[in-house]
Amino acid sequence: MIRGMHAMFYSSQAEELRAFIRDKLGFSGTDVGGGWLIFDAPEADLGVHPTEGSDPVSGTADVSFYCDDIEVTMRELGTRGVEFTQKAEDHGFGLVTFFNVPGGFKVQLYQPKYQK
Repeated sequence: MIRGMHAMFYSSQAEELRAFIRDKLGFSGTDVGGGWLIFDAPEADLGVHPTEGSDPVSGTADVSFYCDDIEVTMRELGTRGVEFTQKAEDHGFGLVTFFNVPGGFKVQLYQPKYQK
């Protein structure tokens, strides 16, 4: 029986991204050899979104993080040097922002409006 889910980021700056996740986001993990950290993820959920055309392409996977209070979380992460790309915006399902990570991409952070 399935008992968990493994998510993966691919980054041109893998070592820096591992340090960012450990030091700035505060995730603990296990070094499985050679500095390859497997992080202990918090609770998770999984959604399936429809897509048409090329934005995003069918088969694309995405990882995002959620929190209970987006303003408090943004302030806390900001003190650790996390750089947000925008203020939190209402997207209907929740309040959404993004932050930059090593490797030249951004990750979504949101506060869901639905019951967890």
